[in-house]
Amino acid sequence: AADARRKNDRRDAEFIARMLATHNIVEVPLPDAAVEAARDLDRALDDATAEYRRARQRLNMFLIRLGHVWDERNADGARKGSWTRAHWRWISGIRLEGPQRDVLEYYVTAARCAESDRRQLEKKVLALARTDRWRPAVEALSCIKGIDTLTAFRLAAEAGSFTRFRTAPAFASWCGLVPSERSSGETERRGGITKTGNRLARTALVESAWHYLTCTPRPKAPAPGADVPAAIRARADDCTARLCRRREALAAAGKSSCKANAAVARELACWVWEIGRRAEGTLG
Repeated sequence: AADARRKNDRRDAEFIARMLATHNIVEVPLPDAAVEAARDLDRALDDATAEYRRARQRLNMFLIRLGHVWDERNADGARKGSWTRAHWRWISGIRLEGPQRDVLEYYVTAARCAESDRRQLEKKVLALARTDRWRPAVEALSCIKGIDTLTAFRLAAEAGSFTRFRTAPAFASWCGLVPSERSSGETERRGGITKTGNRLARTALVESAWHYLTCTPRPKAPAPGADVPAAIRARADDCTARLCRRREALAAAGKSSCKANAAVARELACWVWEIGRRAEGTLG
């Protein structure tokens, strides 16, 4: 309080010097131009995907409000999936009159354009993922079940370099997948995950973790043309088997699906860190 009115550059420099001397300031690595460009492209794809979902939702709600409900079924009685070719043929067969016809044309065009934009960005992301800068990490992470090329590229691009995280828990914390805590003295209180890290990486890991609800512990088939070292592929197979057992154990313990999935996502983040560092050649 006594120094509240005595702020100047010299005192600020002394304070920063003391913090550096006691290692109380953590260095934040700045991403290079390639990492920034990859993140921009991937985030544009995320925006296009969100816009595509909104466009479909607007079209669907408009048709439902007018009494047009998609309910076609297969020969075995199972309901056909939405936004398939059959679904679009059904939409194109709807006939409206007056202003509502114009509204339908607008919503259909918006959904079609959003779908086209998303597909074009997907192709560009896949092309970038095959370049020398990103291919080792993307192919290595794609060996894990639940992680495809797009998800692997997102994790690699958002991390920039897995080597900058000293430990696997540090990477999981950066993703916001560690439990929150409000403890004092001998009382320990833990809550839900912090969600204070990178949103895109956290979302990708959580969505990938849902895969372990139904998948088997068998190794994932290698992608055509992928050149992943045997040691990295073996660790990815260990990851798949471990997370399948983990999800089964959490279900047997009576944990809710969301809590179990968050726990699996947190452990998946640690595996991603290890395999990412092995792909970068900084972990033996």
